[in-house]
Amino acid sequence: MMSEESGTTATSAPDQPVEPPATATAPPLVPAPGALVLALLAVGWLAAMLWSAKAGISSSGITSMAITSAAYALPGVISASLVSGAGVSLVLGNLLTRLGVRRSTPRFLVSLVAGLATGFLAALVVTLSYGEGSAIMVLAGTTAAAATVGGIAGGLRSTLVVAAVVAAGLAVFAVGFALSYFQDPILNLYGAGATEASQVNAFRWFSRTSSLASGLAAGLLAFGYLRAAGRRAVERATGAVPSPRWPAYLIAGAGPGLLLLAAEVLTRTAGAEVLRLAGAVSEADRAAQSLLGGSRINHATLVLFLGSLTALITFGRTLRPAEESTATPSDPRGADQDGADRGGADPSRADRDGAEPAGEDTGADDAPDSSPRVESGGAAADDAADGKDHEPADRPEPVAGR
Repeated sequence: MMSEESGTTATSAPDQPVEPPATATAPPLVPAPGALVLALLAVGWLAAMLWSAKAGISSSGITSMAITSAAYALPGVISASLVSGAGVSLVLGNLLTRLGVRRSTPRFLVSLVAGLATGFLAALVVTLSYGEGSAIMVLAGTTAAAATVGGIAGGLRSTLVVAAVVAAGLAVFAVGFALSYFQDPILNLYGAGATEASQVNAFRWFSRTSSLASGLAAGLLAFGYLRAAGRRAVERATGAVPSPRWPAYLIAGAGPGLLLLAAEVLTRTAGAEVLRLAGAVSEADRAAQSLLGGSRINHATLVLFLGSLTALITFGRTLRPAEESTATPSDPRGADQDGADRGGADPSRADRDGAEPAGEDTGADDAPDSSPRVESGGAAADDAADGKDHEPADRPEPVAGR
């Protein structure tokens, strides 16, 4: 707009605050339901594994037997440390979410501190109660490292997926404990006898049964937790919280298998000294460690694939096909058929468009009209014959003098 004053140029309106361009944002943070219960169960399982390892090492007596017992207990203690560190970190992450802390840096620091604290306490228990020796020190350090890694993983933004992985991991531990409790009857069922070949064959089938049951339990529990927790988070959230999609179920189902693989990696790297000392005791111990290592890798791989497939298939069965009503008009006959049944006239369309359809008689006696004159019927015609001027309700009153 040009200004009325001379010598001025066109000026534009004052600049309005410009909204920043919309960018892809991360999903909103929501607290994971039942995180405290999951953390308590995970820490309790870690305490049970530490007590079991201590009992095995203390009863050995001989140094070589204590090293072998430490090597046997190392993978279980590491996997329990991973899950417990993730559970404790998840609880602190929920606390930060409720306090409104959403920045990545403070959340990562809190997760790191949670993992370090959990690992430090576990390592302190090992060093104070297990005795002395290089194998014990390696076991304590590996336990602390595993808890730290679990704490960092527990601080991820996808809190529901992390909680589902922790719950599914606890389910895998429970299945393994139950099967080990009934190991002898199951081995006898698979034909374990006095010969070494029958015992090896029975143990192989026992391992497959354990992997199958663990994978199914991981997938089903991951699906159940995500399904229930997703609905609860959507109902309680004040903003728009999307429901978990299929990648979340896939990752949650595969999470326990990934934890077992991570535990095996830590066992063979941070705990390599314990495995070396155990293998140096005798040739039989070296062969046993090699056989157990391969069995653990196969178990973790089967749990990973079975858990992910079970969770994904179970989620797929809950999906419903698109409603057919979105692809068909509300009137099953269609607009053309309806117009043909009425003789080519569509009064409602004519009223909306403000024009009469082509070829339509506009007389008041033949076509229905929505005006008050037609609605009054014959009474309106009689009043008009008597000289009464009835104006429609929506026509303005005439002004005097015009």
